[in-house]
Amino acid sequence: MKRSLLVFALAVAAPVLLSPVQTNASDRTTPMRFSLQQQGPAQTCGNHCGIWISAEGAITADTPRVFGIFRQGHDLRGITMALDSDGGSVHGAIALGREIRRLGLDTTVGHTIALPADDRGEPRAKLSPQADCESMCAFVLLAGVHRTVPPQARVMVHQIWLGDRRDDPTAANYSAEDLVLVQRDIGRLARFTADMGASIGLLDLALRIPPWEPMHLLTADELHRMQIATDASAATKSATVASSPPVGRATPIPPANTTMRATTISENRWAMIDHAGAAALARRQPLTVEGDEIGNFALFIACGTDDSYDISYLERRRVTDLHALPAAVTAVTVTAGDHSASLKVVSSQHRGDADELVTYATSTVPAALIGGFAAHGNHSMIVQTRSAKITTGIRLGNTGALQSLPRLAASCRNAMGDRAALVPVKTGGVAASE
Repeated sequence: MKRSLLVFALAVAAPVLLSPVQTNASDRTTPMRFSLQQQGPAQTCGNHCGIWISAEGAITADTPRVFGIFRQGHDLRGITMALDSDGGSVHGAIALGREIRRLGLDTTVGHTIALPADDRGEPRAKLSPQADCESMCAFVLLAGVHRTVPPQARVMVHQIWLGDRRDDPTAANYSAEDLVLVQRDIGRLARFTADMGASIGLLDLALRIPPWEPMHLLTADELHRMQIATDASAATKSATVASSPPVGRATPIPPANTTMRATTISENRWAMIDHAGAAALARRQPLTVEGDEIGNFALFIACGTDDSYDISYLERRRVTDLHALPAAVTAVTVTAGDHSASLKVVSSQHRGDADELVTYATSTVPAALIGGFAAHGNHSMIVQTRSAKITTGIRLGNTGALQSLPRLAASCRNAMGDRAALVPVKTGGVAASE
Protein backbone atom coordinates (compact mmCIF):
# COMPACT_ATOMS: atom_id res chain seq x y z
CA MET A 1 0.00 0.00 0.00
CA LYS A 2 1.34 3.45 -0.89
CA ARG A 3 2.47 5.43 2.12
CA SER A 4 2.43 9.17 1.57
CA LEU A 5 3.43 12.17 3.59
CA LEU A 6 -0.13 13.20 4.42
CA VAL A 7 -2.16 9.99 4.45
CA PHE A 8 -0.93 6.82 6.11
CA ALA A 9 -2.91 3.82 7.38
CA LEU A 10 -1.26 2.65 10.59
CA ALA A 11 -3.15 -0.64 10.44
CA VAL A 12 -1.13 -1.87 7.45
CA ALA A 13 2.21 -0.29 8.31
CA ALA A 14 5.28 -2.32 9.17
CA PRO A 15 6.60 -1.49 12.63
CA VAL A 16 9.01 1.44 12.53
CA LEU A 17 11.20 3.14 15.08
CA LEU A 18 10.20 6.77 15.44
CA SER A 19 12.79 9.25 16.64
CA PRO A 20 12.42 12.62 18.30
CA VAL A 21 14.21 15.46 16.56
CA GLN A 22 15.98 18.60 17.67
CA THR A 23 15.27 21.90 15.95
CA ASN A 24 18.54 23.76 16.48
CA ALA A 25 19.49 26.04 13.58
CA SER A 26 22.96 24.50 13.62
CA ASP A 27 21.49 21.12 12.55
CA ARG A 28 21.66 22.31 8.93
CA THR A 29 25.45 22.57 9.01
CA THR A 30 26.24 19.42 11.01
CA PRO A 31 26.44 16.10 9.09
CA MET A 32 23.06 14.94 7.81
CA ARG A 33 20.97 12.82 10.16
CA PHE A 34 18.00 10.62 9.28
CA SER A 35 15.01 9.76 11.43
CA LEU A 36 11.49 8.41 10.94
CA GLN A 37 8.86 10.86 12.13
CA GLN A 38 5.15 10.44 12.77
CA GLN A 39 2.69 13.25 12.15
CA GLY A 40 1.01 14.94 15.07
CA PRO A 41 -0.84 16.00 17.10
CA ALA A 42 -2.49 12.57 17.31
CA GLN A 43 -5.94 14.06 18.00
CA THR A 44 -5.76 15.91 14.69
CA CYS A 45 -4.85 13.08 12.30
CA GLY A 46 -6.17 10.11 14.33
CA ASN A 47 -5.52 6.82 12.52
CA HIS A 48 -4.27 8.56 9.38
CA CYS A 49 -1.13 10.22 10.70
CA GLY A 50 1.58 10.28 8.07
CA ILE A 51 5.16 9.10 8.42
CA TRP A 52 8.18 10.65 6.73
CA ILE A 53 11.97 10.48 6.79
CA SER A 54 13.56 13.61 8.18
CA ALA A 55 16.89 14.35 6.43
CA GLU A 56 18.52 17.45 7.89
CA GLY A 57 22.13 18.63 7.85
CA ALA A 58 25.11 18.83 5.56
CA ILE A 59 25.73 16.14 2.93
CA THR A 60 29.15 14.55 3.43
CA ALA A 61 31.02 11.72 1.73
CA ASP A 62 29.85 9.53 4.64
CA THR A 63 26.14 10.41 4.32
CA PRO A 64 25.25 7.44 2.02
CA ARG A 65 26.76 5.03 4.58
CA VAL A 66 24.84 6.72 7.42
CA PHE A 67 21.62 6.39 5.43
CA GLY A 68 22.40 2.72 4.73
CA ILE A 69 22.66 2.03 8.45
CA PHE A 70 19.47 3.99 9.14
CA ARG A 71 17.32 2.10 6.62
CA GLN A 72 18.29 -1.35 7.94
CA GLY A 73 15.28 -2.99 9.56
CA HIS A 74 12.81 -0.43 8.17
CA ASP A 75 10.35 -0.89 5.35
CA LEU A 76 10.68 2.51 3.69
CA ARG A 77 8.85 1.77 0.44
CA GLY A 78 6.72 4.71 -0.69
CA ILE A 79 7.73 6.98 2.19
CA THR A 80 8.64 10.63 1.53
CA MET A 81 12.03 12.01 2.51
CA ALA A 82 11.87 15.64 3.71
CA LEU A 83 15.10 17.55 2.99
CA ASP A 84 16.47 20.59 4.82
CA SER A 85 20.13 21.07 3.98
CA ASP A 86 22.84 23.52 2.95
CA GLY A 87 24.22 20.90 0.54
CA GLY A 88 27.77 19.58 0.59
CA SER A 89 29.66 16.75 -1.11
CA VAL A 90 29.02 16.07 -4.81
CA HIS A 91 29.91 12.37 -4.49
CA GLY A 92 27.88 11.99 -1.29
CA ALA A 93 24.82 13.62 -2.88
CA ILE A 94 24.95 11.45 -6.00
CA ALA A 95 25.35 8.22 -4.02
CA LEU A 96 22.54 9.18 -1.63
CA GLY A 97 20.31 10.14 -4.55
CA ARG A 98 20.82 6.83 -6.34
CA GLU A 99 19.91 4.93 -3.16
CA ILE A 100 16.76 7.04 -2.73
CA ARG A 101 15.70 6.21 -6.29
CA ARG A 102 16.54 2.52 -5.84
CA LEU A 103 14.23 2.38 -2.81
CA GLY A 104 11.45 4.20 -4.69
CA LEU A 105 11.16 7.04 -2.18
CA ASP A 106 9.45 10.38 -2.79
CA THR A 107 11.14 13.67 -1.85
CA THR A 108 10.06 17.08 -0.63
CA VAL A 109 11.58 20.13 1.09
CA GLY A 110 10.58 20.51 4.74
CA HIS A 111 11.84 21.09 8.26
CA THR A 112 10.81 18.66 11.01
CA ILE A 113 9.66 20.19 14.30
CA ALA A 114 9.27 17.99 17.37
CA LEU A 115 5.93 17.95 19.20
CA PRO A 116 5.00 16.59 22.65
CA ALA A 117 4.58 12.79 22.78
CA ASP A 118 1.10 11.34 22.46
CA ASP A 119 -0.85 9.60 25.26
CA ARG A 120 1.18 6.41 24.73
CA GLY A 121 4.47 8.27 24.98
CA GLU A 122 5.27 8.00 21.28
CA PRO A 123 7.12 10.98 19.80
CA ARG A 124 5.24 13.14 17.32
CA ALA A 125 6.31 15.88 14.90
CA LYS A 126 5.04 18.26 12.27
CA LEU A 127 6.60 19.08 8.94
CA SER A 128 7.11 22.78 8.29
CA PRO A 129 7.40 24.01 4.67
CA GLN A 130 9.71 26.78 5.89
CA ALA A 131 12.89 25.03 4.77
CA ASP A 132 15.78 25.39 2.34
CA CYS A 133 17.34 22.85 0.00
CA GLU A 134 20.61 24.41 -1.17
CA SER A 135 23.40 23.49 -3.56
CA MET A 136 23.81 19.68 -3.81
CA CYS A 137 20.58 19.16 -1.86
CA ALA A 138 18.74 20.26 -5.03
CA PHE A 139 20.20 17.24 -6.84
CA VAL A 140 19.25 14.88 -4.00
CA LEU A 141 15.71 16.25 -4.36
CA LEU A 142 15.75 15.00 -7.98
CA ALA A 143 16.09 11.42 -6.75
CA GLY A 144 12.49 11.19 -5.55
CA VAL A 145 10.08 9.26 -7.74
CA HIS A 146 7.60 12.03 -6.97
CA ARG A 147 8.97 15.43 -5.95
CA THR A 148 7.14 18.32 -4.28
CA VAL A 149 8.34 21.77 -3.27
CA PRO A 150 5.90 23.72 -1.07
CA PRO A 151 5.41 27.40 -1.96
CA GLN A 152 7.09 28.46 1.29
CA ALA A 153 10.21 26.34 0.69
CA ARG A 154 13.29 27.44 -1.22
CA VAL A 155 15.53 25.47 -3.57
CA MET A 156 18.82 27.20 -4.39
CA VAL A 157 21.76 26.34 -6.65
CA HIS A 158 25.25 27.52 -7.64
CA GLN A 159 28.42 26.13 -9.24
CA ILE A 160 30.31 23.25 -7.70
CA TRP A 161 33.69 24.31 -6.37
CA LEU A 162 36.70 22.88 -4.57
CA GLY A 163 35.61 22.89 -0.94
CA ASP A 164 38.93 24.05 0.52
CA ARG A 165 38.98 27.11 -1.78
CA ARG A 166 35.40 28.22 -1.68
CA ASP A 167 35.72 30.92 0.99
CA ASP A 168 37.79 33.17 -1.28
CA PRO A 169 37.79 31.58 -4.76
CA THR A 170 39.49 34.41 -6.67
CA ALA A 171 42.39 34.37 -4.20
CA ALA A 172 43.10 30.64 -4.58
CA ASN A 173 45.48 28.81 -6.93
CA TYR A 174 44.26 25.99 -9.17
CA SER A 175 46.20 23.19 -10.83
CA ALA A 176 45.43 21.13 -13.91
CA GLU A 177 44.47 18.27 -11.57
CA ASP A 178 41.94 20.55 -9.85
CA LEU A 179 40.30 21.36 -13.18
CA VAL A 180 40.15 17.67 -14.08
CA LEU A 181 38.40 16.89 -10.78
CA VAL A 182 35.82 19.65 -11.22
CA GLN A 183 35.04 18.72 -14.83
CA ARG A 184 34.76 15.04 -13.93
CA ASP A 185 32.23 15.85 -11.20
CA ILE A 186 30.26 18.07 -13.58
CA GLY A 187 30.03 15.11 -15.94
CA ARG A 188 28.80 12.87 -13.11
CA LEU A 189 26.16 15.43 -12.17
CA ALA A 190 25.02 15.68 -15.79
CA ARG A 191 24.55 11.91 -16.01
CA PHE A 192 22.80 11.78 -12.63
CA THR A 193 20.41 14.59 -13.62
CA ALA A 194 19.49 12.80 -16.83
CA ASP A 195 19.09 9.45 -15.04
CA MET A 196 16.66 11.05 -12.58
CA GLY A 197 14.49 12.31 -15.44
CA ALA A 198 15.11 16.01 -14.81
CA SER A 199 16.14 18.66 -17.31
CA ILE A 200 19.85 19.28 -17.86
CA GLY A 201 18.80 22.94 -17.66
CA LEU A 202 19.14 22.66 -13.87
CA LEU A 203 22.85 21.93 -14.15
CA ASP A 204 23.24 24.60 -16.83
CA LEU A 205 21.63 27.17 -14.55
CA ALA A 206 23.68 26.09 -11.54
CA LEU A 207 26.93 26.35 -13.46
CA ARG A 208 26.24 30.00 -14.28
CA ILE A 209 26.40 31.11 -10.65
CA PRO A 210 29.97 31.75 -9.41
CA PRO A 211 30.75 31.19 -5.73
CA TRP A 212 31.10 34.92 -5.00
CA GLU A 213 27.44 35.53 -5.97
CA PRO A 214 24.38 34.67 -3.87
CA MET A 215 22.82 31.33 -4.78
CA HIS A 216 20.11 31.41 -7.44
CA LEU A 217 16.64 30.97 -5.96
CA LEU A 218 14.65 28.78 -8.34
CA THR A 219 11.29 30.19 -9.36
CA ALA A 220 8.10 28.15 -9.53
CA ASP A 221 8.36 28.19 -13.32
CA GLU A 222 11.96 26.90 -13.22
CA LEU A 223 11.06 24.15 -10.76
CA HIS A 224 8.45 22.70 -13.07
CA ARG A 225 10.03 23.52 -16.42
CA MET A 226 13.19 21.67 -15.37
CA GLN A 227 11.17 18.75 -13.91
CA ILE A 228 12.56 19.38 -10.42
CA ALA A 229 9.07 19.34 -8.94
CA THR A 230 6.72 16.72 -10.41
CA ASP A 231 3.64 17.88 -8.48
CA ALA A 232 2.03 20.59 -10.62
CA SER A 233 0.09 21.91 -7.62
CA ALA A 234 3.22 22.70 -5.63
CA ALA A 235 4.76 26.02 -6.56
CA THR A 236 7.88 27.56 -5.04
CA LYS A 237 11.05 29.44 -5.56
CA SER A 238 14.50 27.76 -5.59
CA ALA A 239 18.24 27.30 -5.84
CA THR A 240 21.91 28.07 -6.90
CA VAL A 241 25.33 26.16 -7.62
CA ALA A 242 29.14 27.31 -8.50
CA SER A 243 31.60 28.56 -11.39
CA SER A 244 35.16 28.98 -12.70
CA PRO A 245 37.76 31.55 -11.62
CA PRO A 246 37.94 34.78 -13.61
CA VAL A 247 40.89 35.83 -15.74
CA GLY A 248 42.78 39.05 -15.14
CA ARG A 249 40.99 42.30 -16.00
CA ALA A 250 41.93 45.92 -16.40
CA THR A 251 42.03 48.16 -13.36
CA PRO A 252 38.94 50.40 -13.12
CA ILE A 253 39.38 54.01 -14.25
CA PRO A 254 38.35 56.54 -11.60
CA PRO A 255 35.53 59.01 -12.31
CA ALA A 256 36.75 62.35 -13.58
CA ASN A 257 35.33 64.27 -10.62
CA THR A 258 37.31 62.39 -7.95
CA THR A 259 40.91 62.64 -6.82
CA MET A 260 41.36 58.87 -7.02
CA ARG A 261 44.00 57.72 -9.43
CA ALA A 262 44.40 54.33 -11.08
CA THR A 263 46.62 51.96 -9.12
CA THR A 264 47.51 48.32 -9.69
CA ILE A 265 45.11 46.48 -7.39
CA SER A 266 45.14 42.75 -6.81
CA GLU A 267 42.18 40.51 -7.60
CA ASN A 268 43.79 37.76 -5.54
CA ARG A 269 44.17 39.39 -2.11
CA TRP A 270 43.77 42.50 0.00
CA ALA A 271 46.96 44.56 -0.13
CA MET A 272 48.31 47.97 0.85
CA ILE A 273 48.47 50.54 -1.95
CA ASP A 274 49.28 54.21 -2.35
CA HIS A 275 45.82 55.72 -2.71
CA ALA A 276 45.80 59.43 -3.60
CA GLY A 277 48.99 59.94 -1.64
CA ALA A 278 47.86 58.00 1.43
CA ALA A 279 47.99 54.36 2.47
CA ALA A 280 44.89 52.24 1.81
CA LEU A 281 43.85 48.60 1.83
CA ALA A 282 42.38 47.62 -1.55
CA ARG A 283 41.07 44.74 -3.61
CA ARG A 284 39.55 44.34 -7.07
CA GLN A 285 36.72 41.95 -8.05
CA PRO A 286 34.75 41.07 -11.20
CA LEU A 287 31.14 42.23 -11.14
CA THR A 288 28.82 39.45 -12.31
CA VAL A 289 25.12 38.67 -12.53
CA GLU A 290 24.45 34.92 -12.62
CA GLY A 291 27.94 34.45 -14.00
CA ASP A 292 27.61 37.05 -16.77
CA GLU A 293 30.44 39.53 -16.25
CA ILE A 294 29.09 43.07 -16.51
CA GLY A 295 32.17 44.92 -15.25
CA ASN A 296 34.45 45.11 -12.23
CA PHE A 297 34.94 47.15 -9.09
CA ALA A 298 37.60 48.07 -6.56
CA LEU A 299 37.09 48.58 -2.83
CA PHE A 300 39.39 50.88 -0.82
CA ILE A 301 39.72 51.03 2.98
CA ALA A 302 41.54 54.10 4.28
CA CYS A 303 42.17 55.92 7.56
CA GLY A 304 39.21 57.46 9.33
CA THR A 305 38.93 58.53 12.96
CA ASP A 306 40.04 56.49 15.99
CA ASP A 307 36.99 54.22 15.79
CA SER A 308 36.25 54.21 12.06
CA TYR A 309 37.62 53.73 8.55
CA ASP A 310 36.78 55.45 5.30
CA ILE A 311 35.62 53.04 2.61
CA SER A 312 35.34 53.84 -1.11
CA TYR A 313 33.75 51.88 -3.95
CA LEU A 314 34.77 52.39 -7.58
CA GLU A 315 32.91 50.46 -10.29
CA ARG A 316 33.06 50.32 -14.07
CA ARG A 317 30.07 48.60 -15.69
CA ARG A 318 29.50 47.89 -19.39
CA VAL A 319 26.77 46.70 -21.74
CA THR A 320 26.52 42.92 -22.31
CA ASP A 321 24.34 40.75 -24.53
CA LEU A 322 22.18 39.85 -21.53
CA HIS A 323 22.17 43.06 -19.52
CA ALA A 324 21.60 46.68 -20.54
CA LEU A 325 23.17 49.51 -18.58
CA PRO A 326 20.96 51.21 -15.99
CA ALA A 327 20.70 54.99 -15.94
CA ALA A 328 22.71 55.00 -12.70
CA VAL A 329 23.63 52.93 -9.66
CA THR A 330 21.46 54.28 -6.87
CA ALA A 331 22.72 52.43 -3.79
CA VAL A 332 25.82 50.60 -2.57
CA THR A 333 25.82 48.61 0.69
CA VAL A 334 28.69 46.84 2.43
CA THR A 335 28.01 44.12 5.03
CA ALA A 336 30.47 42.15 7.15
CA GLY A 337 29.24 40.00 10.01
CA ASP A 338 26.65 41.88 12.05
CA HIS A 339 27.72 45.26 10.68
CA SER A 340 26.33 46.96 7.59
CA ALA A 341 26.95 50.38 6.03
CA SER A 342 25.27 52.26 3.20
CA LEU A 343 27.71 54.18 1.03
CA LYS A 344 26.84 57.59 -0.44
CA VAL A 345 26.81 57.45 -4.24
CA VAL A 346 28.90 60.51 -5.15
CA SER A 347 28.66 59.99 -8.91
CA SER A 348 27.27 57.43 -11.34
CA GLN A 349 27.73 58.61 -14.91
CA HIS A 350 27.83 57.20 -18.44
CA ARG A 351 31.06 57.57 -20.37
CA GLY A 352 32.18 57.24 -23.94
CA ASP A 353 29.28 56.34 -26.23
CA ALA A 354 27.08 55.61 -23.21
CA ASP A 355 28.24 51.97 -23.22
CA GLU A 356 30.08 52.34 -19.91
CA LEU A 357 28.79 53.38 -16.48
CA VAL A 358 31.32 54.53 -13.86
CA THR A 359 30.17 54.76 -10.25
CA TYR A 360 31.94 56.12 -7.18
CA ALA A 361 30.55 55.80 -3.63
CA THR A 362 32.05 56.40 -0.21
CA SER A 363 31.26 56.32 3.50
CA THR A 364 32.75 56.14 6.97
CA VAL A 365 32.24 52.74 8.59
CA PRO A 366 32.78 51.47 12.15
CA ALA A 367 36.23 50.05 12.86
CA ALA A 368 34.46 46.92 14.15
CA LEU A 369 33.15 46.18 10.64
CA ILE A 370 36.66 46.13 9.18
CA GLY A 371 38.30 44.57 12.24
CA GLY A 372 35.87 41.64 12.37
CA PHE A 373 36.23 41.01 8.65
CA ALA A 374 40.05 41.00 8.87
CA ALA A 375 40.21 38.79 11.97
CA HIS A 376 41.65 35.26 12.07
CA GLY A 377 39.66 32.70 10.11
CA ASN A 378 37.57 32.88 6.95
CA HIS A 379 35.25 35.89 6.89
CA SER A 380 33.28 37.45 4.05
CA MET A 381 32.20 40.92 3.05
CA ILE A 382 29.07 41.32 0.91
CA VAL A 383 29.01 44.25 -1.52
CA GLN A 384 25.52 44.92 -2.90
CA THR A 385 24.48 47.48 -5.52
CA ARG A 386 21.01 48.53 -6.63
CA SER A 387 19.71 50.30 -9.70
CA ALA A 388 16.34 50.59 -11.41
CA LYS A 389 17.09 47.52 -13.54
CA ILE A 390 19.22 45.15 -11.50
CA THR A 391 20.61 44.26 -8.07
CA THR A 392 24.08 42.74 -7.72
CA GLY A 393 25.56 40.92 -4.74
CA ILE A 394 29.23 39.98 -4.57
CA ARG A 395 30.99 38.14 -1.73
CA LEU A 396 34.63 39.06 -1.04
CA GLY A 397 36.88 36.87 1.08
CA ASN A 398 39.49 38.24 3.50
CA THR A 399 42.69 36.77 2.04
CA GLY A 400 45.52 39.17 2.88
CA ALA A 401 43.41 41.39 5.14
CA LEU A 402 44.76 39.88 8.39
CA GLN A 403 48.33 40.67 7.36
CA SER A 404 47.65 44.09 5.82
CA LEU A 405 45.19 45.70 8.24
CA PRO A 406 47.75 46.13 11.08
CA ARG A 407 50.00 48.03 8.65
CA LEU A 408 47.11 50.29 7.68
CA ALA A 409 46.18 50.82 11.34
CA ALA A 410 49.80 51.75 12.13
CA SER A 411 49.89 54.25 9.28
CA CYS A 412 46.62 55.73 10.52
CA ARG A 413 48.04 56.15 14.02
CA ASN A 414 51.10 57.90 12.61
CA ALA A 415 48.93 60.22 10.56
CA MET A 416 46.76 60.98 13.57
CA GLY A 417 49.90 61.71 15.59
CA ASP A 418 51.15 64.17 12.99
CA ARG A 419 47.81 66.00 13.02
CA ALA A 420 47.58 65.96 16.82
CA ALA A 421 50.97 67.68 17.10
CA LEU A 422 49.45 70.72 15.42
CA VAL A 423 46.67 71.04 18.00
CA PRO A 424 47.37 72.81 21.35
CA VAL A 425 47.32 70.37 24.25
CA LYS A 426 44.49 71.02 26.72
CA THR A 427 45.15 70.45 30.40
CA GLY A 428 43.16 70.63 33.57
CA GLY A 429 39.59 69.69 34.45
CA VAL A 430 38.11 66.63 32.78
CA ALA A 431 40.78 66.58 30.09
CA ALA A 432 43.47 65.98 32.71
CA SER A 433 41.57 63.11 34.33
CA GLU A 434 41.07 61.47 30.97
